[in-house]
Amino acid sequence: MLTDPIADMLTRIRNAQNARKELVRVPHSKQKLAILKVLEANEFVGEIAENNSEKPAGRQAGFRVLEVNLKKGGAFKFNRISKPGRRVYVKSSEIKPVLSDLGIAVISTSAGFLTNKEAKEKKLGGEIICEVY
Repeated sequence: MLTDPIADMLTRIRNAQNARKELVRVPHSKQKLAILKVLEANEFVGEIAENNSEKPAGRQAGFRVLEVNLKKGGAFKFNRISKPGRRVYVKSSEIKPVLSDLGIAVISTSAGFLTNKEAKEKKLGGEIICEVY
């Protein structure tokens, strides 16, 4: 049982980058897909594809996975900020740049998942999910 599926996804991506893999598969969820779309739009990961995996033995149907293509030479650091045991929320005026604007923070707002720059521009606060740099 996973208590933090987002941290699991970030760890899978980090481990795949360290192993120089081209593709990583993570279990599907709407939240993970939205976070990956933000990372894809900011060129931290390559293309994302939704796929049904093969049927495991003893089960009736396969489960959905997200296949994430990793960029070559792109060893990025993922830092989980808000965790299940300690949620971190910010107002739009409190949003700070990540690594002198070389990285991004993914923020869950009322308008969906946005980067720190987009959230500040739209004057939306929310929960800081993670930082990528």
